[in-house]
Amino acid sequence: MIEVDVKGLSCPIPVVRTKQAMEKNPVEIITVFADSTVSKENVSRLAESKKYSVKVETIAEEEYKLVLTPSA
Repeated sequence: MIEVDVKGLSCPIPVVRTKQAMEKNPVEIITVFADSTVSKENVSRLAESKKYSVKVETIAEEEYKLVLTPSA
């Protein structure tokens, strides 16, 4: 599993880092840690556009864990 920590980063950096992880590891599950609703929504949108399923867990207020699973 690949982990991408984008906490404290402003868009578009979370999307860029997530996209880089997808391109380098196309068949791996990617876990993204974000601390803003905007990052959560933008990374989710990117993942869905790349045919990944997205599971979002709220860790704390404004802290999210997104599990991105590539489609088979």
